Amino acid sequence: MSQHPYSLAALTVLELSPPEMVETAARAGYDYVGLRPTPATPEEPSFPLLTDAALLRETRRRIRDTGVKVADIEILRLKPDTRVRDDFARFVEVGAELGASDILVAGNDDDHARLIDNFAALCELAAPNGLHPHLEFMPWTGVKDLNQARHIVGAVREAGHANACLLVDAFHLDRSRSRLEDLAQVPADWMRYVQLCDVPGPIPASMDEILREARCERRFPGDGQADLKGLLAVISPTVPLSLEIPTDALRQQGVSALERARTALEKARALVGD
Repeated sequence: MSQHPYSLAALTVLELSPPEMVETAARAGYDYVGLRPTPATPEEPSFPLLTDAALLRETRRRIRDTGVKVADIEILRLKPDTRVRDDFARFVEVGAELGASDILVAGNDDDHARLIDNFAALCELAAPNGLHPHLEFMPWTGVKDLNQARHIVGAVREAGHANACLLVDAFHLDRSRSRLEDLAQVPADWMRYVQLCDVPGPIPASMDEILREARCERRFPGDGQADLKGLLAVISPTVPLSLEIPTDALRQQGVSALERARTALEKARALVGD
């Protein structure tokens, strides 16, 4: 029987501030919440947890008062010019203050040797704070599919960094044409959480359209065409499921963040069979 805890991903309710995300996760019935101390794109709302001491204090207060724990913080981008300690030390420090356990990492570098070195450096930086960097494959980045991510994470683990992890997002698993048979070969302890959503239809021909769907137009679990039952069958029945489901159309129609968060959780539980 499944015993998945559930986390509300930041992208699902991106218009909210971090304290509001914590409060919404609690009211909707989640066990965890994911937070963005830094925006992923220049167009996103910016709530500067890294520099705003009052905002950080209020976020920590809501965490304490609600009992909702922070699962992951995001997003760190490993680029060709990244200097891990200089660029990410404060991010890791704030993650530890929030009680987070995981970091979402994008590999925005086509040079995999350099990417391996930078990911290893990030794992070394994060380890004293109990944080586990998760490399997420996305078809438009330098880590395009599951097998590329497996290679990079495997190399970093072989170098002695046991906190190096791999993040599977159901959207990217589908859009990258990665195979469940390959996912079944990934050790369970490489994946401390998994992102769950559904996809709106067949894979678009344009990468720009795939990117737009990923950021703006996903589906609630069971409302699309991804093989989510197959995904659930090959991952641990106790791994936390982070519900990352941006639905801009619903938001623009006036559906509140709380309503969207509740619907996501209800649909996920129905799919999982909780």
